[in-house]
Amino acid sequence: MKNCNIIVATALLALLPAGLAWSQQKPEPGQHAQVFEKQISVKLSYLLFLPEDYGKDPAKKWPLILFLHGAGERGDDVTKVKVHGPPKIVETKKDFPFIVVSPQCPANSWWNPFELNALLDSVMASNKVDPDRVYLTGLSMGGFGTWEMISRYPQRFAAIAPICGAGNPAMVRRFKDVPAWVFHGDKDPTVPVSSSDEMVEAMKKAGCEVKYTRYEGVGHDSWTASYANQELYDWFLAHKRVEKKSAEKK
Repeated sequence: MKNCNIIVATALLALLPAGLAWSQQKPEPGQHAQVFEKQISVKLSYLLFLPEDYGKDPAKKWPLILFLHGAGERGDDVTKVKVHGPPKIVETKKDFPFIVVSPQCPANSWWNPFELNALLDSVMASNKVDPDRVYLTGLSMGGFGTWEMISRYPQRFAAIAPICGAGNPAMVRRFKDVPAWVFHGDKDPTVPVSSSDEMVEAMKKAGCEVKYTRYEGVGHDSWTASYANQELYDWFLAHKRVEKKSAEKK
């Protein structure tokens, strides 16, 4: 089952005392606490895939993959997102055992973690999602987005798979409990393989669970082989959120 959806989510920002606003009273010299409020709208087109057995068991909750495409699929035609990765796979594999959420980044834009988090909130509230089995992956620009998203919201995901992306090694400490499987071609002319080398090395030093597939002689397209590998999806399903595991031990 495939759906093309639009999400509009609102968030309320409360900044104290930053973002000072003029009060209704006459301003007085000196420092005073103020409140800033503004409604912020988020709008994203996305593809939603539900497995063919979805809903047959009302009590069953499903694992979910959030997929972030590359720069070439940006725009206002969400069908472009189907050219690579999980949204391509589910076109012919109706029994794919995950809910798949594939947003489209607008033209001339970059992945925004705040918007993606709002989208994820909405999808999880509207569908039978297992909150302890939510996975994140992306290619190229989506690989960058994967590293950024996990840096901002590490508590949301059970595991990640960034492909030919780059992140900030200094941020690894924020998601050191989230397993990662990193993919990159060593002949990549677009995003140097050293970008993934640095992230993997930082994760190892932080004691993270990390796998690294460094394809020999492969250029920028390291995603075709990666997403065609059934081991990736089995690896996803072998992981749950650390918080859940900790709770079960108590």
